[in-house]
Amino acid sequence: MPLVSETMQVTGIRCERCVLRLGGALGKLDGIESANANLVGEVALSWDDERVRREEIVAALDLEMIDEVRSVWQFYRDRRPDAYGALVNP
Repeated sequence: MPLVSETMQVTGIRCERCVLRLGGALGKLDGIESANANLVGEVALSWDDERVRREEIVAALDLEMIDEVRSVWQFYRDRRPDAYGALVNP
């Protein structure tokens, strides 16, 4: 069981809710031994390299933050060019 430890920087962390969502995303991955995130966007992780790869962790963090942006900022979630056509085509 080779444990790997790394501190990753995650952009877009604005509040405690963001930190909790990251914790939820990491909790879904098998092989995460420990995780600690802060409001600066640093996520300190230890994981079993045989059960989960770094790429899977990064993907989970990215997808979780994309979902956070889309659920909080409705413009990004609901962007439809046809709905904004009148604004950009006078």
